Amino acid sequence: MHPKTLIRSHARELTRLRNPKKKRQSKMGPKCAGCNESIITGEYTKAMDRDWHTQHFCCDECRDPLTGKKYVPHEDRPYCVACYEKSFANACDKCHKLIGIDSKDLSYKDRHWHEACFKCTTCDQSLVDKQFGSKNDDIYCGACYDAQFASRCDGCHEAFVTGTKKMEYKNRQWHEQCFCCCACNTPIGTRSFVPRDQKIYCATCFEDKFATKCVRCKKVILSGGVTYKNEPWHHDCFTCTHCEKSLAGERFTSRDDRPYCADCFGELFAKRCSNCRRPITGAGGTKFISFEDRHWHNDCFYCAACKTSLVGRGFITDDSDIICPDCAKKKLL
Repeated sequence: MHPKTLIRSHARELTRLRNPKKKRQSKMGPKCAGCNESIITGEYTKAMDRDWHTQHFCCDECRDPLTGKKYVPHEDRPYCVACYEKSFANACDKCHKLIGIDSKDLSYKDRHWHEACFKCTTCDQSLVDKQFGSKNDDIYCGACYDAQFASRCDGCHEAFVTGTKKMEYKNRQWHEQCFCCCACNTPIGTRSFVPRDQKIYCATCFEDKFATKCVRCKKVILSGGVTYKNEPWHHDCFTCTHCEKSLAGERFTSRDDRPYCADCFGELFAKRCSNCRRPITGAGGTKFISFEDRHWHNDCFYCAACKTSLVGRGFITDDSDIICPDCAKKKLL
């Protein structure tokens, strides 16, 4: 290497170490959104938050320049008004003309109208910002829809106005104020009710009119109960007429249509044995002997002298006693 060349090289290195290299500022301009090339000199257009060569900011459909003109962005691409309306504008459901960008597009279930065309089919009243109903591809104001198509209350038979609350039960429907007990006419609301013969009763009225009631206390029998002579009784109400003992599940006898337990019936009404003086109730198929207005249990019908049973045998009366023929002979001797 030539000595002078070496010196110059060392000098450059020393200069570099003493003066750190500065970053070179880029002289490259913004990139065009149309051609993706840098915009270096001349005028350019800024639109849709991007930069464009003036000649590249044009309609994505017809390629006409848009700089200084009205345009419509769609899916991140610019369109002139004519191309946008031709390709993307909706047709009005009434007049069938395109709904341009200068008109308000009112839509309902994939259908579109000019604001001025959005009217009731029957009365031609504007429906903008109003309640409306749709039937068979036609639209109606609330009043016209209700008059022609609204269902009617099973109570007052008036139409249900749009937005009115309904009470429904088994394909029948009522206004909230019409859903009342047919007996007391009180609105039922969310309370319990009972249907009967196409009528609606509140629980209280239904119990008063139709629920099974005890013949004694006249209150509703909610569960269980006893039937006596085809009449319903509460278990606790079906008691012995004399001692008030419950007869539910017990043996009992009636007299004059009144129930009595076996003990009370025997004490009050049964024949009494001429021997032991206890009642002859007949409970359990008990057999007894009757003779001249006198009565005996089978087991009590025996000879007063020898105590031999006289059931099925002849006997002889001796004042209040009965004796067998053998004892009668002995008494005569």
